[in-house]
Amino acid sequence: MWNKGAGVFVGLMTALVAFVLDQASKMCVFSFLVNGRPVFELTPFFNLVMAWNTGVSFSMFDNLGGAGVYILSAFSLIVVGFLLYWLKDEKSVLIQMALGMIIGGAVGNVVDRVRMGAVFDFLDIHAFGYHWPAFNLADSFICIGAALVICNGLLFNKEWDDADNVSDDDAKKGNTEVSKAAKK
Repeated sequence: MWNKGAGVFVGLMTALVAFVLDQASKMCVFSFLVNGRPVFELTPFFNLVMAWNTGVSFSMFDNLGGAGVYILSAFSLIVVGFLLYWLKDEKSVLIQMALGMIIGGAVGNVVDRVRMGAVFDFLDIHAFGYHWPAFNLADSFICIGAALVICNGLLFNKEWDDADNVSDDDAKKGNTEVSKAAKK
C-alpha cells in the first residue's frame, strides 16, 4: 500500500533543497558582485551579473508598479498551493521531485520579491552578442521541474500505454479486462 506521506516528504525535501540552494547562491553571488564589478566574466559565454526582475520570467509584467510585488507573490503562492495539493496524491517519485523543484523555486522567488521588492537574477548566458535574459537557480529549478512533468506526461502516460497495449484480437473478442484498461 502506498503511503501518501512518503510522496509529500520526498516533494517537500526536494522543495527545501531547491529553496536553500537558491537563497544561498543569491546571497553568495550578491555579496561577491556588490563588492566588485556588477558583471563578472567566468567564461566567454557565461557571466555573473546583478539584475533585478520586478516581473516574472523574462521580465513580463514588470510594469505593475509596487502592487506587482503582492500580485505576483499571491499568484505564485496560489500555484504553490495547487502543486502541494497535487503532490499529496502523486505516486511517481520523479513527479514528486519535479513538483518539489517547482515549489522550492517559486517560494525562493517569492521570498526575494517580498523581502527586496524584486527577484535577484545573476546568471547570464550569451553568445555572439546575444544574451539570454538573466536568471537564477530558482528559475532553473522551476524550468527543470516543469520540463520533467511535461516529458513524463508525454512519454510515460500510463493511460496511453494501457490503450496501446490492447491488441485488435482482444478488442474484437471483447476481452473485458483488457478493454476496460484501454477505455480508462
